[in-house]
Amino acid sequence: MNIALILSGGSGKRLGADIPKQYIIAGGRMLITECLGRVVSHPGIDRVQIVAHEEWHETILDDFMESYADGIIEDKIAGFSKPGDTRQLSILNGMKDIAAYADPEDVLLIHDAARPLISSDQISACLKACEEHDGAMPVLPMKDTVYASVDGKTISELLDRKRIYAGQAPEAFRFGKYLSANETLLPDKILQINGSTEPAVMGGMDIAMIPGDENNFKITTAKDLERYESICASWSK
Repeated sequence: MNIALILSGGSGKRLGADIPKQYIIAGGRMLITECLGRVVSHPGIDRVQIVAHEEWHETILDDFMESYADGIIEDKIAGFSKPGDTRQLSILNGMKDIAAYADPEDVLLIHDAARPLISSDQISACLKACEEHDGAMPVLPMKDTVYASVDGKTISELLDRKRIYAGQAPEAFRFGKYLSANETLLPDKILQINGSTEPAVMGGMDIAMIPGDENNFKITTAKDLERYESICASWSK
């Protein structure tokens, strides 16, 4: 079984909106609704667990059902999980709930609601890579010259950009191994985690890199939202 965990518990303060960015309406529906529609409709996804604050649960379901009343498989949505104090703790909360219906060999696909342009091909590539690996992460090559700085003020060294990659979402992992890798980091080390794949690498899991998608950007700033709205507008032309 392949289970998607959609993270929608953040506050999105950098965007400067009155509500969390994932609930902003653009292109006729909330960002999370666009994301959910793409994930739920993928034939390889069997269940979807959503991390979100309780006050948004009804809104999420209502907007989803209204936007996809044409037959999308809404019963794939397994339920909601409580957000944690950090992104990784939110993931752990979601996994604890998923453990009630998942097997260790199932694949967990982790994605952010604020990345609504996830493609079917990207989901398929993640799931495919997990057939031969413990997990998979989409990456983009670095286009600019990359430097390191020890003090944050002066250049310490030039890095080989051919060996540097920017990670994206979604990330996919064998559920049992990934859950164990996260639990090993409790209670303190998990608070230092910034990316979903970090616990997997620290836990010795075999993680494949697959080509990323520049269109699958995360909406963080007002300019990101403008870019997204422009893309949505192009669909109706």
